[in-house]
Amino acid sequence: MSTETSYMGLTLKNPVVASASPLSRELDHIRHMEDEGAAAVVLYSLFEEQINAESQSFDYFLSATEDFHAEAGSYFPEMIGYNRGPEGYLEHIAAAKAAVSIPVIASLNGVSTGGWVRYARLMEEAGADALELNIFLIPTDLNQSSQDVENTYVEIVREVKSNLRIPLAVKLGPYFSAMGHMARRLDEAGADALVLFNRFYQPDFDLEALEVVPSLNLSNPEELRLRLHWAAILYGRIRADLAITGGVHSGYDVLKSMMAGASVACVTSALLWRGINHIQQILKEMQDWMVEREYASVSEMRGSMSQRAVPDPGAFVRANYMKVLQSYTLRSRVM
Repeated sequence: MSTETSYMGLTLKNPVVASASPLSRELDHIRHMEDEGAAAVVLYSLFEEQINAESQSFDYFLSATEDFHAEAGSYFPEMIGYNRGPEGYLEHIAAAKAAVSIPVIASLNGVSTGGWVRYARLMEEAGADALELNIFLIPTDLNQSSQDVENTYVEIVREVKSNLRIPLAVKLGPYFSAMGHMARRLDEAGADALVLFNRFYQPDFDLEALEVVPSLNLSNPEELRLRLHWAAILYGRIRADLAITGGVHSGYDVLKSMMAGASVACVTSALLWRGINHIQQILKEMQDWMVEREYASVSEMRGSMSQRAVPDPGAFVRANYMKVLQSYTLRSRVM
């Protein structure tokens, strides 16, 4: 039995990828994830704002000291805290690559095009095997149309891809009016994989302090359904590979992801909740199920429950929607 899979041209020993999380800040955690069976690891994100802040600080420093003497340009502002800035991140990529043998995927979180995309190339030079571009863009301008938003995504992907030789994955949210069309545009812009989907964390209100406060809830298995839905629709219809992230908590979730058409299933919340050694449990559940049903490989099941063979996927979705509602009504009558 083979659990091997291919993702963006990378050969992975299994489809379980440790996605971006605070766990990847520590080399010991990355080594632990490899030891427990993770096939690849996505590092925590470097944010566009961090790069811009460093650039602005540097520009101010140079302008404030340019008249001192010829060596003034050799004084660089120091970053506050390890891994909080671009240079620390690049060093962390190199250290992670030296620490493990599994692929290390860098993560860049941005909302615009500009000079910061050159860091994609620097991440490649630091040793990253691939880059995951996490576009976190919440349009709040009422004059900005959906077409404007989509064009921004495509422009960012195209510009970042033009700076890279390593594969590029694009992590995006599900909030597009025509998700399939958007996936095709990103595919045509050069994305080697689409990661479905980003989880946009919503703030809460503190009624005592009258403040907006951050609120982070770990994912639950129910969130997997939306990801399965779109992976099944897109499988075989675009060139880019598919990755599922959000709601992957068990080996059965990984199996569902493969059957929908994904190449890999990314896990974070389950590891934060149960510990890194939970990777072994995920792999055991997956392998036991495959042995019981005599699957020879992961590739054998990929896309087996997708809508690739359905002439009209839209009609299939509508039929399933009505079937779900009817089943609930029947259960209610029985009770």
